[in-house]
Amino acid sequence: MDLSIRVIRSDEWEKARELRLAALRDPVAHLAFLDTYEAAVVRPDSFWQERTEGGSEDGPGTVRQFVAEAPDGRWLGTASVLVERAGAESFFADVPEGEQTHVVGVFVREEARGSGAIDALFEAAVEWSWSLAEPRVERVRLFVHAENARAQAVYRRLGFAPTGVRVALHGSEDAHEVEYEVLRPAA
Repeated sequence: MDLSIRVIRSDEWEKARELRLAALRDPVAHLAFLDTYEAAVVRPDSFWQERTEGGSEDGPGTVRQFVAEAPDGRWLGTASVLVERAGAESFFADVPEGEQTHVVGVFVREEARGSGAIDALFEAAVEWSWSLAEPRVERVRLFVHAENARAQAVYRRLGFAPTGVRVALHGSEDAHEVEYEVLRPAA
């Protein structure tokens, strides 16, 4: 499949909203996202505008949202990367020593699965992480639901390895997210 990978632009909030809502309608959304379609669909335009600006190429530089774009302009998938500073609190687990990035919001439309879109999105996310001069990122991490075997298999194929860190999801004694990471290659 012919596609390009790029960072979103701040004026593309409507496309960013549409893709996020599509992701939240996916059959495994309950395992993949800490959000629901019902909550997201009623958010005001200002929410989507701010969210899109924050991950855009002209945003603050601590978040980047990448999209896989078809030649006709349709967005086929996305992954966002957050810079996490050492010692900072995180939704999942505090950031250990060393700077890192955190991949979130990963989604590829069903018709684009198996096309290489996920590989290209992760390549862009990891390359961006390694390209940062300040902070110098030492690892890229992500969390995935312990029952999301499909995503875990993809992340392992892409070079991510489980770290052994498990985090209970809010409000559940049984549901957990597991951390995966890829370390900066030795120079």
